[in-house]
Amino acid sequence: MRAPVKLFLASSNPGKLAEYRVLALTAAHSLLLELELFPDFGSLPPFEENSPTFAENAVGKALHYSRLQEGLVFADDSGLVVPALGGAPGVHSARYAGAKASNSRRIEKLLREMRGKAGAERSARFVCAIALASQGRANAVVTARVDGQILETARGSGGFGYDPVFYFPTLGKTFAELTAEEKNKYSHRGKAFRKLLAALSSVL
Repeated sequence: MRAPVKLFLASSNPGKLAEYRVLALTAAHSLLLELELFPDFGSLPPFEENSPTFAENAVGKALHYSRLQEGLVFADDSGLVVPALGGAPGVHSARYAGAKASNSRRIEKLLREMRGKAGAERSARFVCAIALASQGRANAVVTARVDGQILETARGSGGFGYDPVFYFPTLGKTFAELTAEEKNKYSHRGKAFRKLLAALSSVL
């Protein structure tokens, strides 16, 4: 029997790990995977995510932590891109309204910036980049996106971040109104992780 492939997520977020574990279980692949948080993540020298693109941040983070731990390390960077705002919040999505701002504060700022915009000006996309590395060498980099629109008011109680104002026309719901199964199927993170699994098969 083939030994499981262990992947370390460069994060201290158990919620993110749980989401990736569900994605690994539901994705169509032949690999036996074990996903774990990176050991002692909070006590290690942090990686400064100050690159201009999601992919560069993901690659930099994966390379940084892969030098501190044997095995395969994956890292992601994701966020909301609104072309009418010059691409903002973009790579600053998590700190758009300040480093310690709540999700609701970030949404408030976004809706304030979107006032007066209509039609195509309210188009937006979620983007996710995931990088895989081992011992300071990049093995794979994948990206995915999902397109939608920014509503004028929040809808739904699920999800996190900008989900309540991100309307997904394909299902006629905001991301905060999607079931877990729907979100795994259509989300930028779900799409990117499935691409990573396909790439991983060729790395091993």
